[in-house]
Amino acid sequence: MTKISSSGLKRRNLIKAAAATSVFSALATNQALASWLFKPLQSQDDWLKAAEIRANTVVPKFSDQIFKLADYKLASDLDDELSFHRAIQACHKAGGGRVDVVSGQYITGPIHLLSNVELHLQKGAVVNFVTDPKRYLPAVITRWEGMELMGYSPLIYAYQQTNIAITGKGTLNGGGNNSTWWPWKGPHKEGHWDLIAGEDQKPARMKLMADVEAGVPVSQRLYADGAYLRPPFIQPYLCQNILIEDVTITKSPFWLVNPVLCQNVTVRGVNFFSHGPNSDGCDPESCDHVVIEDCLFDTGDDCIAIKSGRNADGRRIGVPSQNIVVRNCLMKEGHGGVVIGSEISGGVNNVFVEDCQMDSPHLERAIRIKTNSIRGGVIEHLRYRNINVGKVKNAIVVNFYYEEGDAGSFDPTVRDVVIENLKCGEILNQPLNLQGFERKPISDFHLKNCEFNNAKKSSVVRNIDNFTLDNVKINGQIVNQATLLNVG
Repeated sequence: MTKISSSGLKRRNLIKAAAATSVFSALATNQALASWLFKPLQSQDDWLKAAEIRANTVVPKFSDQIFKLADYKLASDLDDELSFHRAIQACHKAGGGRVDVVSGQYITGPIHLLSNVELHLQKGAVVNFVTDPKRYLPAVITRWEGMELMGYSPLIYAYQQTNIAITGKGTLNGGGNNSTWWPWKGPHKEGHWDLIAGEDQKPARMKLMADVEAGVPVSQRLYADGAYLRPPFIQPYLCQNILIEDVTITKSPFWLVNPVLCQNVTVRGVNFFSHGPNSDGCDPESCDHVVIEDCLFDTGDDCIAIKSGRNADGRRIGVPSQNIVVRNCLMKEGHGGVVIGSEISGGVNNVFVEDCQMDSPHLERAIRIKTNSIRGGVIEHLRYRNINVGKVKNAIVVNFYYEEGDAGSFDPTVRDVVIENLKCGEILNQPLNLQGFERKPISDFHLKNCEFNNAKKSSVVRNIDNFTLDNVKINGQIVNQATLLNVG
């Protein structure tokens, strides 16, 4: 396995990143062994495992010291960026506590969190992030669409920190709209944003993908100023014990919440509102022990998308996303409700989704797995139960032909999936679209007590081994493998 070399690194934090990545790579070796010794979860123990994950996901606790943001504002400050910086530094140096942001309007550039600091936004506090890209320099080590690079700072960023939080009833406004940040997406079939000559992510995106495949060291992947790769909104990177609770996040340049290579992540009671390009709600990437609960998603892309790195970079780092619980969430608009992929080359395992509601004619899929033979990845031990869907275009989709299609040599593995008590009121297209490869079928895929009502088209199911249907209804009719494709 290729690791980040320290020989060409000019920044001390990159050297630390290499060391941390080596640790995660060692963990990934064990995960690969576990996959080789594959054994499905025992059904009676499935949801006990989910409860165990929730109980063992460490939620940070903080000192009761209060650091009022207003106390760190100087008359000479042009906006609030230095106030946030001073308050966070003071809180961190004092051993931790809460940086308190009272009701009001704030304008800032990037905010970098430090260990033992809780950033608390009181109700009525609105933190507005500037849209001048130069404010998000110097470049930091980050992931963009599952590829490591030196890029613009995320709007809220933390690197190798422990015990951090963003809490409160306030609002984080990323400033993305049809004339700022979003135009960098360039031409797109869903494009409602302006097109600005010379400001298009495509050339840099293609070059970055080529750099990844060629093994260019991360320190030499310079994609900040002039590359037009939009920064994520909130990205803890190589951090532990993270809490994001109660805040509203809106108008994001790119993905909204994207923890990368983190352990113990809790996202609770958060409102995700953003309808720009790639406005994924919550994307845990190569993370271990994640709980996402009681959240509202109304987004321009996937509501939740579980990821683990793209193509050669995902395999180089080799860290899966694992031990993830999603519960009591409401999904409205989006490309998918709960999604795995497409940047899934490091694999995913032990995902539990329960007691969620989804409902919108603009929700394209309820449950989705997307990968291809360039991405690959071992995707296993997935459990879903008690999912109520109102309107949706497609209920369950497993797609081995995403984006580039079947153009590589890394066949994905999807196995040991159980979906039970899924009820769909109106399906505007298909109940099921499950397509593995003939040479590498989906395996051990089970539906129990599921209803798919008012489906307009029949299902497509190809290349699945050990596919079972137990009390599954489509348009009121009990179906089995022989009749499944004829209903709808």
